[in-house]
Amino acid sequence: MKRTVVIGVGNEFRGDDGAGRMTARRLTETDLRGVDIFESSGEALSLMQCWADADRVILIDASSTGLPPGTVQRFDASQHPLPSRLFHTSTHAFSVAEAIEMARSLTALPPTVIVFGIEGANFDHGTGLTPEAEGGVSKALQHILTELS
Repeated sequence: MKRTVVIGVGNEFRGDDGAGRMTARRLTETDLRGVDIFESSGEALSLMQCWADADRVILIDASSTGLPPGTVQRFDASQHPLPSRLFHTSTHAFSVAEAIEMARSLTALPPTVIVFGIEGANFDHGTGLTPEAEGGVSKALQHILTELS
């Protein structure tokens, strides 16, 4: 049986950086069978443990690329590195892109890795998402549910 894993990445104490984790929490409220949902700080080893033995992984993280806040981008990281501009600002020790490339170099990357970036507006200390990031979470949820159907 194929294993699908969804991982929401981020730091909920850094404003919009919590968008990935919030998306994962909202996914747990849906009726997804056969999908394991995790939250992660984004630490590379933790991510690799979450996706161990998975056939398909969907990662969600906040991004800071200069696009309008709330914009959702989808990337297939299965065969090619993520664009360096996508997660160049990270409140995690490693960015999601660096964690994926580390796993790729260790041949520990699942066959399918899809990354959704939710453009944030505020990454300062504090809890709660901006309205724009909240809108991005809603958009990302719809994209992910479509991806999983």
